[in-house]
Amino acid sequence: MGIDIKFPIGLMFSILGLILTVYGLFTSSDAELYRPSLGININLWSGAGMLVFGLVMLLLAWKTNKNKTT
Repeated sequence: MGIDIKFPIGLMFSILGLILTVYGLFTSSDAELYRPSLGININLWSGAGMLVFGLVMLLLAWKTNKNKTT
């Protein structure tokens, strides 16, 4: 029917979410870095949310593509 935008969006969010999650894991012991965000590891949590959203979009794109080929 048209361009399926789910795949590029899912790929973008998955890559950026993975980068932020890994960065948040490596900097989790730096209390001074997370002082402005009240001690919350915002990189880890926002990265995890973006990663989950990206993976859901990729799953939906894969299911849509699978249904078109059968």
